[in-house]
Amino acid sequence: MTTKPQDFPRRTALAALGAGMGAALLSACGRGEAATGAIAPLKSHAPFPLGVCAMTAQMGDPQWAAMIATHFDRLTPEWEMKMEYILQPDGSLRFDAPDRIVQQARNYGQSVLGHTLIWYAQDGDSFQRLKGNRPAFEVAYRAYIRDVMTHYKGHVDGWDVVNEPILDDGSDLRDCLWREVLGDAYIDMAYQAAHEADPACPLILNDYNLEYYPAKRKRFLSLVEGMLKRGVPLHVLGTQTHIAADLPRGAIRETLRDLAATGLKIHLSELDISLKEAAKNALDFKDYRDAQRALYEEAAEAYAALPSAQQFGLTIWGLRDKDSWYNRKDRGLIADEPLLFDDAGQLKPVGQAFVKAL
Repeated sequence: MTTKPQDFPRRTALAALGAGMGAALLSACGRGEAATGAIAPLKSHAPFPLGVCAMTAQMGDPQWAAMIATHFDRLTPEWEMKMEYILQPDGSLRFDAPDRIVQQARNYGQSVLGHTLIWYAQDGDSFQRLKGNRPAFEVAYRAYIRDVMTHYKGHVDGWDVVNEPILDDGSDLRDCLWREVLGDAYIDMAYQAAHEADPACPLILNDYNLEYYPAKRKRFLSLVEGMLKRGVPLHVLGTQTHIAADLPRGAIRETLRDLAATGLKIHLSELDISLKEAAKNALDFKDYRDAQRALYEEAAEAYAALPSAQQFGLTIWGLRDKDSWYNRKDRGLIADEPLLFDDAGQLKPVGQAFVKAL
């Protein structure tokens, strides 16, 4: 089904690329510090890994690269470790873009979070062709997980194995190709295959809207409880925390408390707080800026209050406002401002409040 993963450190072309990136970033560091007002690295305020998402298209921007190197401990590939990128129509695998992100992280002593192996929203032609043959489908399913895990063995500090498995109303698991062919067991099977490929790697279950829908959070925790009872190798729970600035206060704290009650490590995995979603596309966000600041403070305070043994890390879903997925999907008449840094690379008041609350 796949090409054989090569030994990552032996990729001489990749190493040369990394060296070139290193030189570019070193030359850009001064500019990056100036652009952010020579503030102390954000990561210096956090006693746990502080991460940010990244794409290779951003790596040619000297300011972005310097800021990433300065402020964060961990990179999460935003898209290029997903099946949509890696799995080719003929069943072979391509790793060029995610390898670049891993190399950049290695150059600066950062870790990488693998994101994501199995997601309801992506499958691929090679799996579609096998859906009428369950035994062959299962072999291919396990092989994909094994090969990707093996390729990055020793180069990531965790994997989002299954992403977003629960319906928002909490009534059931999402329908997807994986469930259609393999049944509900597709989830356990993914974690078993991942663990077999890399027994030392922390394996994560990641979902979103757990702050908004208590029924979804309850169903998520029920899934977790069942997995643990069945002996499934699950080590970390991820709550994405893509939220709008009108989320009721206390919802983030309550969600983290409920997840932490499992005893597993917790990853606040994709934090951003949209003004535009709260304002319902109004042209003025002024009524929501204070609420956004309060929610960023709540996220930082609530996560910092978790037992240190359960703090897997906190990841911001983008560097500057212009890097946010909200502004890529539909910028409209006015851009969103969901992140800690503005388009010019300045730490915003909301970012200052977040750092103070860590």
